[in-house]
Amino acid sequence: MTGAVEYFATKKILFKGPDSRDPLSFKYYNPDHLVLGKRMEDWLRFSVVYWHTFRFNGSDPFGSQTLFRPWDTSDVLTAGYDALLASCCARVDAAFEVFTKLGVKFYAFHDRDVAPELDSIDESNRLLDDVTDYMLVKQKETGVKLLWGTANIFSAPKYACGGATNPDVRIYAQACAQVKKAMEVTHKLGGEGYVFWGGREGYQSLLNTDMKKELDHMAAFFHMAVAHKAAIGANFTFYIEPKPKEPTKHQYDYDAQTVMCFLKQYNLDDHFMLNIEPNHTTLAGHSYEHDIVIAAAYGKLGSVDCNTGDELLGWDTDQFLMDERKATLVMKAIIDMGGFTTGGMNFDCKVRRESTDLEDVFIAHVGSMDTFAKGLLNAAKLIEDGRLDALRKSRYATWETEAVGRRVELGKASFAELEAFAKEVGTPGAISGKQELYERILNDSL
Repeated sequence: MTGAVEYFATKKILFKGPDSRDPLSFKYYNPDHLVLGKRMEDWLRFSVVYWHTFRFNGSDPFGSQTLFRPWDTSDVLTAGYDALLASCCARVDAAFEVFTKLGVKFYAFHDRDVAPELDSIDESNRLLDDVTDYMLVKQKETGVKLLWGTANIFSAPKYACGGATNPDVRIYAQACAQVKKAMEVTHKLGGEGYVFWGGREGYQSLLNTDMKKELDHMAAFFHMAVAHKAAIGANFTFYIEPKPKEPTKHQYDYDAQTVMCFLKQYNLDDHFMLNIEPNHTTLAGHSYEHDIVIAAAYGKLGSVDCNTGDELLGWDTDQFLMDERKATLVMKAIIDMGGFTTGGMNFDCKVRRESTDLEDVFIAHVGSMDTFAKGLLNAAKLIEDGRLDALRKSRYATWETEAVGRRVELGKASFAELEAFAKEVGTPGAISGKQELYERILNDSL
């Protein structure tokens, strides 16, 4: 489905099987293929992002624009309202052309991706309403759905010191108004989720920062979001997306465990899940899959921004994952938790600034979709083989075979009881962790 203009010469991407050498075809992603009794499409729930795909122009801190698109990647705010609206809607046409040619069923966006901020809240909301009305038309035409929406409360100069943690209540109020509207348009579009990413919610220096006050204010912000969600009758899932740093030196939503503790502390844990971006996880000093595994283990993994970073660089590079091993570990965790409900695998990724051909947008998405599809197949193979899970279970066997182990897990044991048990059994011999065997078994699935 395209608009009045077809922007891409690329045709609809088809599954051609593992022997295909066509980079604009799927080797492994076959939506209807059954994996452990569920369609591959339903396991993966792929989503394309609006910001990197349709707004990124290749500029970086060291160089100007390299990606020149046939739609407007920037907004000409001096144009009249009608011209600005037409430009925004042309970008919508380009987006839905990509979604449908890739065959994805979902997309995600920030409010300012689709409609720029104008001179007043009312003017900004009017444009956002008009553009999202057109997006709703395109959704109905194509069957593509909104995975999640969000508000950009980090790019505008007024948010230099944060939105939900700003020391000036007048700016805090601006952020509240913007999120209120973004939630409303997400609800209008039938979005299945709503994400909070606190890029400016942190600090550059503790000398001028009252952390406790800022965290209290952020919690109040989230409680107001919960109340507004109920007021508008929305049933989308709230997600918080952890990241340790960049653009702030320290971000309050540092990693999955930090966020889960914050939610517990402020009585918000019943209202929020986590949206995990592995590039953020590695910036926090963890392995690629760490935050996905820990969030899933505690029932808090809601969605995944399935990108990767370059571990030789110290910033968020938002690359398309082409590493089968990492994809396998991620998909193993997702299968183990039973799959997504409202979330999915969202390509929060951008082509490199040197990848200047329009078809590179498709090549990148197709390659990464295939990588995660292959990861899903590998993970299913690993589960069906059974050796990895059996080995890990056997490593903790004494917690089942010794009665005191179960008492510890039930919270019924005491130090005195454990001391008596330790004296009775003596010091056991070392049991091998067999890490190399685990790694070999993983490699057998690739």
